[in-house]
Amino acid sequence: MRITITARRFKLQENIKNFTQRKVMRLEKFYNGIIDAEVILSWEKFYRMAEIKLRVYGATLTSQEREEDMRKAIKNAIIKIERQLVKYKDKLHDFDHEKGTHEPVTEAEDKEPLFESQEV
Repeated sequence: MRITITARRFKLQENIKNFTQRKVMRLEKFYNGIIDAEVILSWEKFYRMAEIKLRVYGATLTSQEREEDMRKAIKNAIIKIERQLVKYKDKLHDFDHEKGTHEPVTEAEDKEPLFESQEV
């Protein structure tokens, strides 16, 4: 995964850069098909803004967060993009998270015997 970090209206400090890289690298545990990640950090008068754009196969996932602290903005944007990645991955594999199964089991299928008995 290629990570691009851009700072707007401020000089990016090394500790913020390392923090951002660590958090973005953690996203690979949710879905390892991430092509690249673009992180845009901006400094406004009263708030700090973090925007994350992930390119995955066939889609672009985006999250944006505003906070008074830059680290909080990055953390919250990461949390949003994690949820989007889980939804995207489940959608690819057609998995229903709430039910915990790929396909719903009907009552008729549940009552069928596992083995058919044959008389000789």
